[in-house]
Amino acid sequence: MIYEKSSYITLSEKENIKRFSQTPLKIKIAILVPAFPPKVLGGTEIATYNIAKHLGKRGHEVHIITQVNGEQLKGVEEEKFYVHSIKFRKVPLLGIIIFWIKVLFVLKKIRPDIIHAQNLDMGIGGVLAKFFLKTPYVAYGRGTDVYSPWIFKNAISKIIIKNAGAVITLTEDMKKEMTKIYKRDISVIPNGLDIKKFNNLSKENIRRVMNISNDEKIIIFVGRLHPVKGVEYLIEAMEHIRQNDVKTKLIIVGDGTERERLEKLVKKFDLTKNVLFVGRISNEDIPKYMTLSDVLVLPSLKEGFPNILLEAMASGLPVIATNIGGISEIIKNGENGFLVEPKNSKAIAEKILSLFENNELCKIIIEKNQEDVKKYNWEDIAEKLEEKYRALKNISK
Repeated sequence: MIYEKSSYITLSEKENIKRFSQTPLKIKIAILVPAFPPKVLGGTEIATYNIAKHLGKRGHEVHIITQVNGEQLKGVEEEKFYVHSIKFRKVPLLGIIIFWIKVLFVLKKIRPDIIHAQNLDMGIGGVLAKFFLKTPYVAYGRGTDVYSPWIFKNAISKIIIKNAGAVITLTEDMKKEMTKIYKRDISVIPNGLDIKKFNNLSKENIRRVMNISNDEKIIIFVGRLHPVKGVEYLIEAMEHIRQNDVKTKLIIVGDGTERERLEKLVKKFDLTKNVLFVGRISNEDIPKYMTLSDVLVLPSLKEGFPNILLEAMASGLPVIATNIGGISEIIKNGENGFLVEPKNSKAIAEKILSLFENNELCKIIIEKNQEDVKKYNWEDIAEKLEEKYRALKNISK
């Protein structure tokens, strides 16, 4: 077999066909994505899961085509979409060619109405399908695939953008970068959020269970521990904050190659009592950690559209983030959080302290964030994508 179906569809093949047939099939969509949950839980992977889930709820037949490296994907719950996993063999050039040939075979078997390339790199599959299978595709720029200085990669991206039936990206900033590669109409559709996951959680109850006093201020960072996330500048900011005798703790959620170096930095500043490394947690536990916190800080050096900002807003958290990429399209300085320049640990500390010293400002920001985040619900995002598919295929409602 060229592909395998994961247990995201837990019923038998016959039962699934019957179930799909009971709902009018509107559009058959194949989403190409490099990785997929639960193996990888990055922003693109989680967004792809939600896109597939909500398109499935709207009656569409959705197929995820992704690569795995010797490890089979395992489903966590029954959803209305298929997952096709293709082994990617790490053989220079030949491995890439074999992978895309297999993708074409899967697409030929599925015969989708639309191919959705979930980042520009996966648009290679869209180009191949357009010319060999006559299937239109949507190219969706998502971050590092857009902000690439590599000339050869941009040459490939130009072909992908030019031949796509529709092009989408997450932010206006990404749109500007993509028009530098090839000038054409590009739509902006951001990531969404399952807002219900962040409702009805009690800060007092969670703090009591985790043995955190109500008078203790909690700063939280959630993300990969990678140099591009700039966590070292947040740790340096904690040194400034401690000098002000504020009873504050920094909780760092996530793991990565930087963890050992960051732990040494914490010891260097004698902050072991003030900084807690939680490690990697499940996506389901993120709302709990958000709810017990008082402010989220994202000190990144590069970002596209960080989902964690939406999750902080839904949790009623003020946000302090660096003024880079598409962050300023989510966080308005002084309105629903604060923006600082990258690598400026002193500015991070000053903004944190100003929030801790002004309860009224925090209250205003919390209320604004919980209202603003409503426009990012996944139901609306799925509807906007559906409109793009319909326009491309001229499928009448």
